[in-house]
Amino acid sequence: MLLDYDRLGWLRAALLGFTGLVAAFLLLPVVFIVLLSFGSSRWLAFPPPGWTLKWYEELFADPAWLEAALTSARIATMAAILAVAIGLLASFALVRGQFRGRNTLRGLLLTPMVLPVVVFAIAIYAFFLRIGLGGTTAGFVIAHTVLALPFAIIPITAALEGFDKSVEDAAIVCGASPFEAKLRVTLPAIKIGIFSAAIFAFLASWDEVVVAIFMASPTLQTLPVKIWGSLRQDLSPVIAAASSLLVLLTLSLMIVTALIRRKLSK
Repeated sequence: MLLDYDRLGWLRAALLGFTGLVAAFLLLPVVFIVLLSFGSSRWLAFPPPGWTLKWYEELFADPAWLEAALTSARIATMAAILAVAIGLLASFALVRGQFRGRNTLRGLLLTPMVLPVVVFAIAIYAFFLRIGLGGTTAGFVIAHTVLALPFAIIPITAALEGFDKSVEDAAIVCGASPFEAKLRVTLPAIKIGIFSAAIFAFLASWDEVVVAIFMASPTLQTLPVKIWGSLRQDLSPVIAAASSLLVLLTLSLMIVTALIRRKLSK
């Protein structure tokens, strides 16, 4: 092959070096934030003059930070459940359905991935103000569900396209109803896609900040909004500690997802 990796010669080393530079450019800011969260300086100063855990102690001792984290977890969980439920139905329609405009519908459902987030945030903020959902948990969940929906549809659709429908048809021939065949045959077969959809939808909501800023109220703030607001008022390392926990949770979920996908695929 023209682009056989083993035959690239000196380009192979250049490609590895370029990949390493890109990875460093993306990961070093995250590493710096984690290091700053353990620094002894009262301000975000690098390199830290010393090391301490007091910023994490202050973080867990502050009810405002804990409430923001619980709010993020609650909203992300509800948004993930709704996104997976809607995404599952939409995926069956997109994969199994034969109707005009199917590709248009697919593009419409995936629009939140390519639409600038600030445009969506302004539009949904104005709409929710008119119907009384601004600054409410329900408004948060609906907005985050729309953003998380593409991340649920893509893995479920991929799993359905890789599933042999004749197995489901065989279950129907053996006496199962169409619903029972989907419930007992198809869904277990695509469980990896459903699980991935749940994780990605949760993370899409958990890390979201732009829409959350528009939807937030003085009594309802997610953790990213709390971090953003604190940055405008203070540069305490507590912000770095909170950010590090966000990174830790995201990384942990990604690792767990990879391990479970590997186990289920065996």
